[in-house]
Amino acid sequence: MVVATGVKAPASKEKKQSRAVKSLSAWEIVKISRHPSRPVLQDYIQLVFENFVELHGDRYFGDDNAIIGGFATIGKQKVMLIGHNKGKNTLEHIERNFGMAKPEGYRKALRLMKLAQRFNLPVVTIIDTPGAFPGLEAEERGQAESIAKNITEMANIEVPIVSLVIGEGGSGGALGIGVGDRIIMLSNAIYSVISPEGCASILWRDAKFAPDAAEALKITSYALKENGVIDEIISEPGEGAHTDYNATGAAVKNTILKNLNVLLQIPTEKLLDERFEKYAAMGKFAVD
Repeated sequence: MVVATGVKAPASKEKKQSRAVKSLSAWEIVKISRHPSRPVLQDYIQLVFENFVELHGDRYFGDDNAIIGGFATIGKQKVMLIGHNKGKNTLEHIERNFGMAKPEGYRKALRLMKLAQRFNLPVVTIIDTPGAFPGLEAEERGQAESIAKNITEMANIEVPIVSLVIGEGGSGGALGIGVGDRIIMLSNAIYSVISPEGCASILWRDAKFAPDAAEALKITSYALKENGVIDEIISEPGEGAHTDYNATGAAVKNTILKNLNVLLQIPTEKLLDERFEKYAAMGKFAVD
């Protein structure tokens, strides 16, 4: 694993982490990423951040509980925190639409990012969603446009952005707050253009092939790191983040702070250039 400073971690730690991730199938990791006891954003707000002040509304239509955000402090650093929140129980799942945001959620997120830019605060985004809400009302209010605008605007936000995938990183729903200078994943999180079930239904017309789709999609943290899509992996304790909230929170806090400390030293013009180059380089391949 290459950490944010560009210095390699000790080989023994890197090999141990690689073996741990590789020992599980992609489908097993998918199931861990969806574990009902897995910590969600509200848990990380308690474990990692302090002085969180939530801000509401997109100033166009309303407030979306699937994405929450506001001012917060991590260590001694003030940040703008924005993330998906699935909720902790059935009632919260329904209230927060299982973390599937509507256009007003993405517009709220963008409003807060621009507010962060105004106050020269770095942005931390927490990604945990099966995807953007696919309902009729979301389409009527401009779902695709709101996500596309966020992606475009985030490329030019003049403050550092650290994005962390804590569970599911599904399609455009994740990308709408995922254009970061550093993309970090928990080791049992997933990040993909489509869910394994959706992919299987399209390719094989049968969702039972989801495990095969999960393998083919390369959605695990290790595969994404190997392919240069993400920058860093945070090892989870035991059998997953749900087995030790405190250890997971401590690791997340240290990693975010480490990356912020590096990014805050980079001049704005260079930061934006590196962000552009980072995403422009993705998807390149060579033909023998």
